[in-house]
Amino acid sequence: MKKIMTTDITLKKLSENREVALLFREKTAIAACADSLGADAVELAGVKNLREDTIIYKTIAQNIRSATLAIPAGFTDEDVKNAWECVKDAKKPRLQIELPVSTVQMEYTYHVKQDAMLKKIAELTKTAKSYCDDVEFSALDATRADESFLILAAKEAEANGASLVTICDDAGVSTPDAIAELVEKVKREVKIPVYVQGCDRINMAVASAFAAISKGADGIKCAMAGKDVLQTGEFSDAMRVCASQIGAEISLDTTKIHTSIDDMLASINHEEYESENAVSEKKKILLDSASSLSQVKNASKVLGYDLSDSDMGNVYKVLMQVCEKKGAVGSKEFEALIASSAMQAPSTYHFETYTTTSSNVSKSMSQVTLKCNGEIICGVASGDGPIDSAFRAIEQCIGHHYELDDFQVQSVTEGKEALGSALVRLRNNGKLYSGNGTSVDIVGASIRAYINALNKIVFEEA
Repeated sequence: MKKIMTTDITLKKLSENREVALLFREKTAIAACADSLGADAVELAGVKNLREDTIIYKTIAQNIRSATLAIPAGFTDEDVKNAWECVKDAKKPRLQIELPVSTVQMEYTYHVKQDAMLKKIAELTKTAKSYCDDVEFSALDATRADESFLILAAKEAEANGASLVTICDDAGVSTPDAIAELVEKVKREVKIPVYVQGCDRINMAVASAFAAISKGADGIKCAMAGKDVLQTGEFSDAMRVCASQIGAEISLDTTKIHTSIDDMLASINHEEYESENAVSEKKKILLDSASSLSQVKNASKVLGYDLSDSDMGNVYKVLMQVCEKKGAVGSKEFEALIASSAMQAPSTYHFETYTTTSSNVSKSMSQVTLKCNGEIICGVASGDGPIDSAFRAIEQCIGHHYELDDFQVQSVTEGKEALGSALVRLRNNGKLYSGNGTSVDIVGASIRAYINALNKIVFEEA
C-alpha cells in the first residue's frame, strides 16, 4: 500500500486562531505530542517575534525525535535566514515558501501580478535551498487560482529546488472531486510529491483528503485542534476503517491518538490560559478576615499558584493582618500578598545598579549590574521601553530566558513622589514564581520584582 505522509499543523492553526498567544510550554507540548503520535512532519507558525520565537523553536528543534520540523520562511531573503536559524538544529529541518497563487490574494494582499509572483517563488525557493535541502512550496488559496498559473508556480518551485508542493484549500468551498481533479493535474506536471491542505468549513475535509489520495496525493496536512481544518483524529479514524479500500496507509498511531490529543488539549487549556471562565473566576476572588484557609488556598489555585503548606500558612497569616486594616482584598491585591510572603528565598542574585535610555524614536537600551556569589555580572540589551530592555539585560546577565507570565504596576502611595509596586510572574517548567518590588522609581521596582522571582526559581532548583 502507498504510504501517505501526514503533516501536523496544530501549532500554526492555534497560533492563528487564538487571541491569546500560546505559552512556551504549550508550544513544546503540542510539538512533542504530534511527534510521539507518528506525524511525519510538524509545522511551526511563522516567526513574529524573532528573539522569543528563535529561543522557543530551537528548543522544539532539539526535542523533536523523528518528525521533520517545518517553518514558513517569510517573504524576503532576511526572513528565510531568520527561519533557518530557528530550525537548523533539528534532525530533519524543512523551509516552507508560502505564497498565494490566486489573483485575489496576489493583487490585494501582496500587490503583485502573476509574473512578479513567479519571480518571487523562484527567488525565495532558491534562497531557501541554499540553506536547506528540504524546501516546500505551499500554493496558498490554490483552489481559487487559475489552474494554468498554479501549474506554472509549482513547476517554477520545482525548477529552483523545491522538494514538494502543497495545494492549499484556504477558501474551503471546493468539493472533494474538484480538489482531487486539481491534484491529478498538478501531479501530471511535476515530479516532486504533492501534498494537500484541506479545509473543513463545509464539513468535507475527510472526504476531500480521501479524494485527493485516490488521485495520487502523497501527503495530507491535519491538526489535532483548530478551526476549519482537517482533524487528525477524524482522519486517523477514517484511515483505520477505509485504508485498504484506497490502498494507502499512514504512520499515525491510531490506537492512542484520541487519548494523547485529549491529554495535550487539557494541558494547553489550563487555568493560566485566560479563557472567559478563568477570567470570571479571578474576578470573583474577594477575601476578608472571615475567609477560611481552604478558601484562601482555592483562591491561590485559581490564580495559578501551587503553594506548599508552609507558604500557604505565611500567605494566610499576612492576609489576615491586611484584612484587619483594609477589610477585604481582591485578586490583584491577593496576588501581591503571595508575591511578597510566599516562598521567600535567599538572594542568589543581588541587584546592584541599572542605567537606561528611552526615546519615542528609537528602542530603549538598558544596562543592569547584578552580584552573584561575590562576582559582578553585567548585561546590556535593547527593548520596547525601559522595563522590557531591563528585563532583557537581566537575561543577558544570567544567560537564561524565563517566560514572563504576567507583569503589573500600581502605586502604593499618592502624590508625585508616590511609591510604586511592581509584580512579576515568571514561569519555569510549568510552575509560577512571583516577585514583588517597591520603589519610588518604577523601573527599579520592576527590576527588583524580577530578581525576587528569579531568586525563588534558583533556590527551588538548587
